[in-house]
Amino acid sequence: MSSAEPSPSNSAPFADEPALRQALADALGTELRTATPVSGGCIAHASQLDTAAGLFFLKWGRGTVARTFAGEAAGLHALATPDTPFRIPEVVATQPETDERPGFLLMEWIETEPPPPTFDADLGTALAVLHRHTGSQYGFRVDNHIGRLPQPNTCANNWAAFFRTQRLQPQVKQARARNRWSADWDTLFDRVMERLSMLLPQAPPVSLVHGDLWRGNVMAAASGSPALIDPAVYYGHREVDLAMTTLFGGFDDAFRDAYHATWPLEPGAALRATVYNLYHLINHLNHFGSPYAQQVRHALNRIAHA
Repeated sequence: MSSAEPSPSNSAPFADEPALRQALADALGTELRTATPVSGGCIAHASQLDTAAGLFFLKWGRGTVARTFAGEAAGLHALATPDTPFRIPEVVATQPETDERPGFLLMEWIETEPPPPTFDADLGTALAVLHRHTGSQYGFRVDNHIGRLPQPNTCANNWAAFFRTQRLQPQVKQARARNRWSADWDTLFDRVMERLSMLLPQAPPVSLVHGDLWRGNVMAAASGSPALIDPAVYYGHREVDLAMTTLFGGFDDAFRDAYHATWPLEPGAALRATVYNLYHLINHLNHFGSPYAQQVRHALNRIAHA
């Protein structure tokens, strides 16, 4: 399950992990033939497993990395709704880290192909359909992660309050703890917090969202359907997914036009996108440091003075 090709290097990634190899064989009910590293992720180790039962995709790691797998598995289960228009990788097994072996997330391998000319339009339509799958409260049944960092999902009935307490404030707390938050941003951030209930709707439809929707987490499955991977799932305002597709680019006008034709956005979406993407910018500041500082400052300034 990767858009990347298997790498011929490091062809025995489990040489020092016999307990992991045995746990995988137990989960699959068959021995591993080969385990070939694949590229594409920056958090966990990733490999294509070849077995008598077919190909599988494995993510594995220790410590913080291992703690991300249970939430990711829960998100994949949630995205695999009975009427989903997306190909979602089936979770085969997930196990926490032990003293003997790293934790892992084992999934089916999804074959990919070059995206057809209609791919982005199909993706936009499919995303609007996914967002029609709704819940009763904002949040999710478990906390998960956004990259390496915890993403709390305590449920709430007020969307603006949820985004304040479960998204922006925890990221800012992390940035301060890591000495990546500039003190001269405090006044701007306080202003954003004061205005949040006016900037964001209080009770938009409670949509199932991917939560980390950039181009690298979308694939063209060989079956013809768009596939979603690496989610940070929760129930929230559908515009959080639309906002992130503009943050790092890669989605063309056909994607946005098809989404809007299926479920148009309410007026003011551009400013709300800046609010929603502030969360991801601070998260990237926490992960990667100063290269994102200017973007955080710019977003804070725009929101505070809009």
